[in-house]
Amino acid sequence: MMNNKVTILLVLMFFIISVFCSDPDPVNDYCIAISEDNKFSCKNSSLATVEDFTFSGIKSAGNFKATGFTSMGVNSNVFPGLNTLGVSFVRADFDVGGVNVPHFHPRATEVAIVLEGKIYSGFVDTKNKIFAKVLEKGEVMVFPRGLVHFQMNVGDVPATIFGSFDSQNPGLMKIPNVVFGSEIKDELLEKAFGLNSKELSKLKKRFSPS
Repeated sequence: MMNNKVTILLVLMFFIISVFCSDPDPVNDYCIAISEDNKFSCKNSSLATVEDFTFSGIKSAGNFKATGFTSMGVNSNVFPGLNTLGVSFVRADFDVGGVNVPHFHPRATEVAIVLEGKIYSGFVDTKNKIFAKVLEKGEVMVFPRGLVHFQMNVGDVPATIFGSFDSQNPGLMKIPNVVFGSEIKDELLEKAFGLNSKELSKLKKRFSPS
């Protein structure tokens, strides 16, 4: 009897964890968000049009000349038709040598395809093992949820990738910005990274929110 109770408890815990580890299943065919601030109220389905389910904001490359890299995230904030569907995506454009700094998405796995160029792409697992290679046009790589990953254009022409996520709100944590652009105490950062105050000040200035 005790073993049966333990089994039932474990099964219940498994389903509870599964529910909280992914976007909830939709209860309607779709729910076009009325506004960015109100994702729980849906547009009347009788008023929906095909335009609610199409998006043209990533047809052209972004302006990467200033930093060598630019990205455009496409989620329910800019594409209301994605609301409650549990998906989103991103377009990223790289100048020659452009870098998408090490980062992670706390709520989503990402699948990225190279549309143009050559991209050195990879991720690091929790055992500090790196999985990385140069991807060419048409090749795909998956980045497991929550793991740090990165890309760099190693070709001699601009490059483009499209990434898709299994969450409508994957989240984005850029490692340099998180570490040096937040309000972590200077003393801790100096000790953790072996920096002097001048070096740390330079990094904090570079990565602090604009």
